[in-house]
Amino acid sequence: MKKIVIASLAALLALPMSVLAQDAIDDGTDFGGRISAEADKKLAKGLHAFANGEVRFNDNFSNFWRYQGTAGVSYKVNDYLKTAVSYTFIERKTTKDTLTEWKPRHRFTFDITGSYRMGDFKLSLRERLQMTNKKVNNEYQDVANGWTLRSRIMAQYKGLGAWEPYAYVDIRNTLNAPKWTYTFDDVKGIYSDYNWEGYKDVYINRVRLGLGTEWELKKGHSFDFFCLYDFCNEKDIDSNKKGTKLHSVFNHHSQNISIGVGYKFSF
Repeated sequence: MKKIVIASLAALLALPMSVLAQDAIDDGTDFGGRISAEADKKLAKGLHAFANGEVRFNDNFSNFWRYQGTAGVSYKVNDYLKTAVSYTFIERKTTKDTLTEWKPRHRFTFDITGSYRMGDFKLSLRERLQMTNKKVNNEYQDVANGWTLRSRIMAQYKGLGAWEPYAYVDIRNTLNAPKWTYTFDDVKGIYSDYNWEGYKDVYINRVRLGLGTEWELKKGHSFDFFCLYDFCNEKDIDSNKKGTKLHSVFNHHSQNISIGVGYKFSF
């Protein structure tokens, strides 16, 4: 397990460099925050049920744009392996032109986490497969049931009593985005020989760096203080609803910085 976790860390640290090297439109940097609360109930040895809620802000904390609720169960197979399944209801606020609306999403998640202790350090590798359902107006631009694989490697220090600082890298890969093949004329600025290939596009669409610390206030009550840096690489496709005309394909790069605090009650 030790060799697997260390090898995975090296691979994940190399991935952000390949994403950062891509040419795309720079959409700038945003600053926001997150507040969450969670309850964790032990049902049996190794088996837990959990539920949490979260709200998010962006545009320098001026805009409340997302809230979500999650419920699930986790099972610790042994000291090295843990699994979890969960469902999340998400409500996101979107603004286009002067129209603002809230759009719901439904997310189903399966986690498998391997961990290894090295003295006061704990290394873990989590693989998360998630499917997100949402309403889509144009199936040739977006997918209604989007599959994503998230790989996270984390190092946590457990030698400071009630405080447990940590750092991690989280890579998000979209697995079934709409894919178009085309030829683009840079001089004339037109697309030709285009064809919709289906939901076959696989690419890294986010690299997240996380830094924080957990603080156990007392038995059963803990807080999580953190800072996140997200580098996002979103593919923006514009086509007609019949899939017979491709207008444009752009990669949008953005950087998002978030600070947050979470509370957890375990019983």
